[in-house]
Amino acid sequence: MEIIEIEDYKREYKEALLWKKIKKSAKKAGIKVVYAALLLYYALQSEEVPKQAKITIIGVLGYFLLPLDLIPDLLPGLGFTDDFGALILALSQITYFLNADIKFEAKQKLADWFSEYDEAMVVDLENQFDKSASADDEVEVKIMR
Repeated sequence: MEIIEIEDYKREYKEALLWKKIKKSAKKAGIKVVYAALLLYYALQSEEVPKQAKITIIGVLGYFLLPLDLIPDLLPGLGFTDDFGALILALSQITYFLNADIKFEAKQKLADWFSEYDEAMVVDLENQFDKSASADDEVEVKIMR
């Protein structure tokens, strides 16, 4: 996703709407989608994450909030596929800034909403965006700082 596209969705992001959407669609979206959104939310709150990375986060969370996006969220089994892809792309771009505190807060909130979840799913997701971040992306992220 290019920065121009992200800019288009920034105006859609509102914190209250994010919490409402996650609570409403958590079960349908699934643990991985919710955890990815929570990681981005808590990264957005962190003072250690640079402004340029936060712009990316706000744009992607804005896209996530749209009910009618590339693949409408109402479609069973497919609705959150595009959202998940966008969330993973953003996470791969900011993975350098995802510290233990951000991951801990996201896991705590995840535990609140999913009383029992498989920790392996969370680790699998973390491995997915860590692997998708190439060496070039990491250099670009470090330069953004």
